[in-house]
Amino acid sequence: MSDLQKYIAKRKVRDQDFAKDYDKGYKDFKIGVMLKIAREESGLTQEQLAKKLKTKKSAISRIENHAEDIKLSTLDRFAQALGKTLLVEVA
Repeated sequence: MSDLQKYIAKRKVRDQDFAKDYDKGYKDFKIGVMLKIAREESGLTQEQLAKKLKTKKSAISRIENHAEDIKLSTLDRFAQALGKTLLVEVA
């Protein structure tokens, strides 16, 4: 475990607000990273994907970098434009 991971684990134990905000922020970040990886694996630039979705490159960047409160319909359109299927799982 890295020093950063140790710090985060200790801080989560002693600061419940930090733990709550950290976990939500991480989930949002992870969604954005997954979308970026899917786009890159499809061989598309942000600009090319934006054209497929009839939006601006800045909108694609915002989705990839700040995925909080993204609608499922937007995620589905993003996936379809990449030739992929959106799967949602409740675990």
